[in-house]
Amino acid sequence: MTPIRQGRNHRAALASVTCVLAVTGTVLTGCAEDPNEGTNEVGRLPAEKIQAKTRTAAESAGAVRVHGSVVSGGRSYALDMRLKTDGGEGSVTTEGTTFRLLRVGEQLFVKADAEFWSHGAAQGGGGKADAAAAAKLGGKFVKVPQGDPSYKKFSGFTDKGVLLDGLLTLHGKLATEGHDEQAGIHTIRISGDKGSGGTLEVSLEGKPYPLRLERAGEAGTLTFSAWGQDFSLREPEKNETVDYGRQLPSS
Repeated sequence: MTPIRQGRNHRAALASVTCVLAVTGTVLTGCAEDPNEGTNEVGRLPAEKIQAKTRTAAESAGAVRVHGSVVSGGRSYALDMRLKTDGGEGSVTTEGTTFRLLRVGEQLFVKADAEFWSHGAAQGGGGKADAAAAAKLGGKFVKVPQGDPSYKKFSGFTDKGVLLDGLLTLHGKLATEGHDEQAGIHTIRISGDKGSGGTLEVSLEGKPYPLRLERAGEAGTLTFSAWGQDFSLREPEKNETVDYGRQLPSS
């Protein structure tokens, strides 16, 4: 992301000098600073076009970090994920339980403690054998079979395209809601139905990346950072991995 703070401040100061000094008698007239001066100019666009440009920028970025909360299906999830085109990694917390996800290409792994797996096995109707399996799985990267029902659910958290497509949508009539700042970056705020359909902060510096999202219906708040900053993904070593088989314990 290209910083423009220094240039922006310089232009703002210059605008103040050139705008302010028109004196007639005792009356001083001036003009306000243009909040879009020195920016990427998306703040001058209608909200619909801002949203479109934001989605295009997000889709074209090679990588991103997504951090915050999502409410889905009546359950709240806390996410801290780094995503790119061919995979992702990070943590998900729900109902007091945290597990790690790692996807490299089509290979998906879940890492959690024995209690996570014991709880899942118990839901699956297991007994002592399930407890033994949970102990074996705890603390290991467990390979998730592609035919397992949990594969689609877990992999969705690691899929940049799927996750962002599901999140970066405001509902209702779109409108701009003024300028703001997110993590030191100037933003333009757009909303759906005056905020009830969600609110999105879009960067006015460099590419118009989304930086903060308040989802409609109080369904979570997310921040987006590290746009385009690549990171390495690798499958875990064999001694770190357990291949449970064709289907995991229910979870």
